[in-house]
Amino acid sequence: MKPFSLQGCLALVAVAGLLPGAGAATANAARPPNIVYILADDLGYGDLGCYGQKLIRTPRVDGLAREGMRFTQHYSGAPSCAPARCVLMTGKHTGHARIRANSDRPILPEDATVTEALLRAGYATGVFGKWGLGLKDSTGAPWRKGVDDFLGYLDQTHAHTYYPDYLWRNGRRIEIPENRNGQRRVYSHDLLAGAALDFIRRNKDRSFFLYGAFTIPHAEVAVPEDSLAEYRGKWPEPKAFAGAKTYAAQTEPRAVRAAMITRLDRDVGRIVDLLDELKLSDNTLVIFTSDNGPITAGGQDPEFFDSNGPLRDLKFKLYEGGIRVPFIARWPGRIAAGSESQLVSDFADMFPSFAELAGANLPAGLDGVSILPTLFGQQAKQRARDYFYWEAAPQQALRRGDWKLYRAAPDQPVELYNLATDIGETTNVASAHPEITARLTQLLTTSRVESVEFPLNRKKKSK
Repeated sequence: MKPFSLQGCLALVAVAGLLPGAGAATANAARPPNIVYILADDLGYGDLGCYGQKLIRTPRVDGLAREGMRFTQHYSGAPSCAPARCVLMTGKHTGHARIRANSDRPILPEDATVTEALLRAGYATGVFGKWGLGLKDSTGAPWRKGVDDFLGYLDQTHAHTYYPDYLWRNGRRIEIPENRNGQRRVYSHDLLAGAALDFIRRNKDRSFFLYGAFTIPHAEVAVPEDSLAEYRGKWPEPKAFAGAKTYAAQTEPRAVRAAMITRLDRDVGRIVDLLDELKLSDNTLVIFTSDNGPITAGGQDPEFFDSNGPLRDLKFKLYEGGIRVPFIARWPGRIAAGSESQLVSDFADMFPSFAELAGANLPAGLDGVSILPTLFGQQAKQRARDYFYWEAAPQQALRRGDWKLYRAAPDQPVELYNLATDIGETTNVASAHPEITARLTQLLTTSRVESVEFPLNRKKKSK
């Protein structure tokens, strides 16, 4: 691959979506399908029109739901950035995963990733956005874990700004002089979206895996004027954000957050349109989801937008609002248009699903299962997982059937909820169902192995 330059990236952003698909061939049905997985950042269950949002426009993602399948009980792997991505990449839930909280600790060579499996199966693998699983010289750097084309942020703290003075490209630090000394001229999301489009064009004649790990609408709360114009002045802004730590000040946080989501929606549409233009859609699975629930950081106001819908709490919590996320899958001719699934699933299911599509070897010991039978309307063949487990020290949560168990810390009492009748987790019924509570509480212990780096009981954390 030729060395990447900022100038080249800016050029592709300028023309992305405008170039003709000269020489594009119809997708070869015998070729393993392309996989496009788009991960929003801190987008709530209720932030999309197809999940009930009333204030923010998301026509292109809503269109994916009309053309494909909308899941109502899909979960992230964790309620925060790095561990959610670790579950996604390794297929192991947070009781078994290497990374269980935001940190600089990397995944290790022995941690098999979906990108490694797909690369070995002959796929081009591109990741554009936030990685979160290892810094430049670590064992978890994307170019050491099966990613042959990367542009973005290596860690979550760097990703707190949309106007960084550098990004990483395949092991090289790429300077963005236009953003130095506090200047805010080059919006990083536009670079990432443009690089994703370019990746599709360059790999249109082979099978590819595109992981769009876009950072919108994570704080900081910032967006270019061309998007903000739609929402400026639309609602009162009772409280400006003065700025804090790595987050920039923002006088119009409500309008800006809405504009960020609509800008992300626009770029989802550009990806889908390019697939259509290159005649790749009939051989491409497109998935859109989010890494965890919404947050108030940077001046965001999820309550105003009803961003978590009927769910309780926000990011970092293991109540439903922190981990239940939108999930939409589109594949014309393979996934029934306008369909809906109540299958309980989570990020750990992506590795086995993508490996099955690609004909890739699947490592042993994964917690997830393939959801392809559900996607293809063969629910009777769908293998069900016995239970789902999450931890975000010192919290633990577990779901089995409609029962959800939550414990705030190892020394705290458990809470039990029936999600079939109480999606908002308003009524703790642990005392009314002692046998169920006892069985699920036991699973809190047997579902995990202790991690020295990420102990469940923080009081015992090693120095």
